[in-house]
Amino acid sequence: MDNSNANDTIVKTALVTGGSKRIGATTVRLLHEAGYNIVIHCHSSRQSADSLAEELNNDRKKSAKVIQGDLNDETIYNNLIDQAFQCWNRLDVLINNASSFYPTPVGSITMDDWNNLINSNMKAPLFLAQAAVPYLKQTQGNIVNMLDVHAQRPMKEHPVYCAAKAGLAMLTMSLAKELGPDIRVNGVAPGAILWPDNDMADHTKKLILERTALKKPGDPIDIAKTILFLVRDADYITGQIIAVDGGRNLNI
Repeated sequence: MDNSNANDTIVKTALVTGGSKRIGATTVRLLHEAGYNIVIHCHSSRQSADSLAEELNNDRKKSAKVIQGDLNDETIYNNLIDQAFQCWNRLDVLINNASSFYPTPVGSITMDDWNNLINSNMKAPLFLAQAAVPYLKQTQGNIVNMLDVHAQRPMKEHPVYCAAKAGLAMLTMSLAKELGPDIRVNGVAPGAILWPDNDMADHTKKLILERTALKKPGDPIDIAKTILFLVRDADYITGQIIAVDGGRNLNI
């Protein structure tokens, strides 16, 4: 679907943080298919980001660009947003997808763990959103934050990650209240969509799926479709967090 306006001169622009792989890349492809120009943010996955941008640009010329930056570096937030705006002189959508995830059992938590997990999962989304406000106001744009079903209920050995996502959930609602009526802010909370990059035991995966109502894993496209709905079709929805979890929250 083409997202240009009536005179076909303006195409909307979306910035997706952590957009080079996994759910981020699927979201990038779907938004691009829907007609958006895409700014793909990456940190260490520049090669993947460049390959994805090349793929999109082969499909539609000059429709995708890459910005690299470490979201642990708080000095880059304003500049990253400015760079995204300058790609096509507009910004309509900010998808705060980038995230760090790993266990931090009590007794082993370090300040580096705290800073890394808080920065990527809560601090960066807040300050990127703040930097994007002037641009998003111009376009009546919106923000989607990537949450987690464990923002509501904790996961063993992940206290810092869960706390960061819980903080982001409250920021999502707070920003929606703060930035309305000009900007809509929502969240998506995936359940069992992709297993972590680090090994997870098969019995753990089986237990997780048994606790879903649908008894099966989801797919990254399920998240991407929900994001597209929120940014394109949900003009009267703000401050909401949609769980895409196969009904897992019913049994936690």
